[in-house]
Amino acid sequence: MPDVAVIDYGMGNLHSVAKAIEHVAPKAEVVVTGDPAVIAQAGRVVFPGQGAARDCMAEIDRRGLREVIVEASKSKPFLGICMGLQVLFEHSEEGDTACLGLLPGRVLRFPDAAMRDDKGKRLKVPHMGWNNVYRMMEHPMWAGIDDGARFYFVHSYYVEPATAEVVAGVSHYPFAFTCAVARDNLFAVQFHPEKSQAAGLRLLGNFITWEGK
Repeated sequence: MPDVAVIDYGMGNLHSVAKAIEHVAPKAEVVVTGDPAVIAQAGRVVFPGQGAARDCMAEIDRRGLREVIVEASKSKPFLGICMGLQVLFEHSEEGDTACLGLLPGRVLRFPDAAMRDDKGKRLKVPHMGWNNVYRMMEHPMWAGIDDGARFYFVHSYYVEPATAEVVAGVSHYPFAFTCAVARDNLFAVQFHPEKSQAAGLRLLGNFITWEGK
């Protein structure tokens, strides 16, 4: 039984995620796998992803992974990253895509009309680069990470939860948007901890020791 399964559904920088986890937990058995049986047996599950929501959902279903993702998100420590955050919600504007529906809410594109900084300068979409993350709840996954720590982002869409009680962190571009959510043993982030140097490695290290709720 692997300690950590990184879900492989053909989309995302999976091996960099696995290598970062191995760095913070050198004694852990970390596997990158698309086998539902292996994912079901793992002690912890990481659900990363990049690309388009419609393609992501199509690959999840084509590979028979929907059921094991849903079950893992409810039964063991579960970390979603980037697209692995977005498709946890009900619907994405990207491709008018029905998602997994594990959390109430939707995924929206950064609106062109709003993309200006406080000096009126045009902001680019996708939002790419380092940005501050501010905690909206106390959570074991934030242990040892400064409020306002910088993490690395690459995204054109953001989540809008239907209920504020799941919002674990926010960032600003140029308005406040949810960049981390938490419920029970599920924690998911829009940024890439595997690309976020010390703060990102600390978050992954916290995931290895977090027992969920």
